Amino acid sequence: MACIAKVGPISSRMRSAHSSFPDSLTEGAERRTQAVTSGRPVVEFPKLVVEKSKHVSTTRQPKVKPLNFAQQLADKVIEAVEKNLENLHWGDNSPLPSTVDPHVQLEGNFFPVNESPASHDLEVEGTLPECLHGVYVRNGPNPQFFPTGRHHLFDGDGMLHAVSFDEGKVSYACRYTRTYRFMEEERHGRAFFPKPIGELHGYGGVARLLVHWTRALFGILDASQGMGMANAGLVYFNGRLLAISEDDLPVEVRITKDHDIETVGRYDFHGQLTHSMIAHPKIDPHTGELFSLSYNVLSAPYLKYLIFSADGQKQVEVPITLPEAAMTHDFAITENFVVIPDQQIVFRLKEMLTGGSPVVLDPKKTPRFGVMPKYATSEEELQWIEVPDCFFFHLYNAWEDGDEVVVIGSSMTPADIIFKTSEVPRAVLTEVRLNRVTGTSTKRELASLNLEVGKMNPEYVGVKTQFMYLAIVEPWPKVSGIAKVDLQSGQVVARYNYGDNRFGGEPVFVPRTSSLVAPTAEDDGFLLAFCHDEKSGASELLVLDAASPTLAPVATVKLPSRVPYGFHGAFIPASALSDPLAAAA
Repeated sequence: MACIAKVGPISSRMRSAHSSFPDSLTEGAERRTQAVTSGRPVVEFPKLVVEKSKHVSTTRQPKVKPLNFAQQLADKVIEAVEKNLENLHWGDNSPLPSTVDPHVQLEGNFFPVNESPASHDLEVEGTLPECLHGVYVRNGPNPQFFPTGRHHLFDGDGMLHAVSFDEGKVSYACRYTRTYRFMEEERHGRAFFPKPIGELHGYGGVARLLVHWTRALFGILDASQGMGMANAGLVYFNGRLLAISEDDLPVEVRITKDHDIETVGRYDFHGQLTHSMIAHPKIDPHTGELFSLSYNVLSAPYLKYLIFSADGQKQVEVPITLPEAAMTHDFAITENFVVIPDQQIVFRLKEMLTGGSPVVLDPKKTPRFGVMPKYATSEEELQWIEVPDCFFFHLYNAWEDGDEVVVIGSSMTPADIIFKTSEVPRAVLTEVRLNRVTGTSTKRELASLNLEVGKMNPEYVGVKTQFMYLAIVEPWPKVSGIAKVDLQSGQVVARYNYGDNRFGGEPVFVPRTSSLVAPTAEDDGFLLAFCHDEKSGASELLVLDAASPTLAPVATVKLPSRVPYGFHGAFIPASALSDPLAAAA
């Protein structure tokens, strides 16, 4: 659900002390009531469960050099300035927009949870398929400190939820991805890094950046360690599980022999990657290569195309010329080409100097997709093809059909809805055909539901796909079920509804057997998805038959604690997992 922001009724302005999240939702409600200074009624978070803190660090903390006297003094002065800026910027009682109101963004099962060490021998209803031998991991935002002022759903610290399957026994753990940002704020006992979506807006955003850079100037922070949250995507490549958000380098994590989760640290591909990577790199299932993009909002080249061989060696880095930085959250590959979107959401930092947001919808810009040979060494081979009235936050797959490149994604309108408005968006599964000979495009809408965050059989990346499995995002932004769409007919051919007051997230496809070894049906496999009952407060992992006409459940794993709604996940077979003791080598 990386494209989905929580929207809802406007609630009161919150002005919380710098404190960590409470041990329970009940206590959290009391703190929220105390934090609100205006007389407007508070939108209370449902008291779903009572959760005791299980925070136990599984990562060796790096040695932190103590601040000298001058740095300590500077830190105190900066903190005082920062608090005054907050009072100045958030001092009025006017309502926050719902897209940055923490009462709305963190309502209900969007509310964070504490870490949980590995729990074993979980209850399972039904029969687990034999192919489920490995670990399912899902990423998502989970702020460790109570938000002060503006907070967007995308601004939360990354947390991983892992369900491990080991010879019929099932374990569960959830842990923060311990980024530099997370560890520094944990050490200081409060949040002080700028929030990229919620806070970097107008004069207040400029002030937040200046305060951050001042800390780095005095050596209080090490700017070289980044400020990302690693809260969006996941990819398993070359024996490493990487948590990714496109504001920083990937962060390597690993699953321990005890089925817990550890953070190894930022991963730069052994010095080969010096900049961020988008949240959705692609792995060619036939070659094992990793393809990705990286975008830069500060200086040209604003976009780069990257290729890493199966053994982790960088093969290509191609700068892509753009007139200005554009949000490029996802892209696609085919057997011979790469598809690069250049759409209407652009970054204009100067807008902050006039009180606006640096994330801007450019209505005069015509969206376009670049088609470039997969192994091109320069952008001279890149062909841009315009696709009017199209905004793909996610591109699920692409393949070649004669002179055309077919691209499948969810077209969202309005394009900037997740950043600025509280409208209910329309997310339509769409087929775009890019004709390389005529330089023109056509579009075809598929299905008739709000469909987002989709997955398919991972062995079909880059080749013609018949079936796509997508989250039914109704009522927006909650996921009420899963739809199986036949991409040829454009029809929903199977659907699973979670039930009354039950909601889930992105489905992940696990093949029953590898079609790369022996031919099998494309939909011969199972879907994994977390599901939460908002009435009882219980969370489960569902295992659904992907080939069934009803996506019938075959097993349900009862989870020991609540799993908030999140973003993207992946299943890593046990045969692919590296020895956790050797992973850091």
